[in-house]
Amino acid sequence: MCGRFFRHDVTWADYAGALDLVIPDGVDPPEATYNAAPMSHQPVFRQAGPDRPGQCALEPMLWSLIPSWWNKPLKEKTFSSFNAKAETAAQKPVFRGAFRYRRCLVPVSGFYEWTGERGRKQPFAIALRNRRWFCLAGLWDRAMIDGSEIDSFTILTTTPNDVVAGLHTRMPVIVSQHDYGRWLDPSSGPVGDLFEPFPAADMHAWPVDPAVGNVRNNHPDLIAQG
Repeated sequence: MCGRFFRHDVTWADYAGALDLVIPDGVDPPEATYNAAPMSHQPVFRQAGPDRPGQCALEPMLWSLIPSWWNKPLKEKTFSSFNAKAETAAQKPVFRGAFRYRRCLVPVSGFYEWTGERGRKQPFAIALRNRRWFCLAGLWDRAMIDGSEIDSFTILTTTPNDVVAGLHTRMPVIVSQHDYGRWLDPSSGPVGDLFEPFPAADMHAWPVDPAVGNVRNNHPDLIAQG
């Protein structure tokens, strides 16, 4: 599962160094967040459109995918859709349209998992050893609700590597930089190989402040390493 993540400050130049990015004029890059939770709006990379082949844009979307066929009020949506299993997303009615046509990348600096007894669970931050930002595989969709378009996304999950296995039975699909374009392009062919767990040797985990469980807390000290 991936139910919380964090993202340090990243410049437009850093983002553009990894993707062919359309940078909006006069707009600052997204602010850092240390407590991104489902039902919040987060920046997501998607293809820029047919008039800009091969390029992508970074745009805010709601984290919890709303399929295009959903037209009821959001309060009536009772199914969970902030994560989707990579192995079955192409067949599930909620995700299959997005899997076929609307893939995205979610930029993060790391994510959280909790372990331990109920009521006394310890959160851990999980990131790359080189401390670089990276991207999670996602799907996005657009729904029309109450006369307004809502863009939303989900994060794909897969079996855990050795770093995450002791904390949870699932981990987000991490896409290597050289595969960003391939994942974003739905015409690129089979992508099942991208769902393999990211190499454990390139990742690490450390205990963090339990306050990360409170969405009102959003400070880099939450993930300070001892």
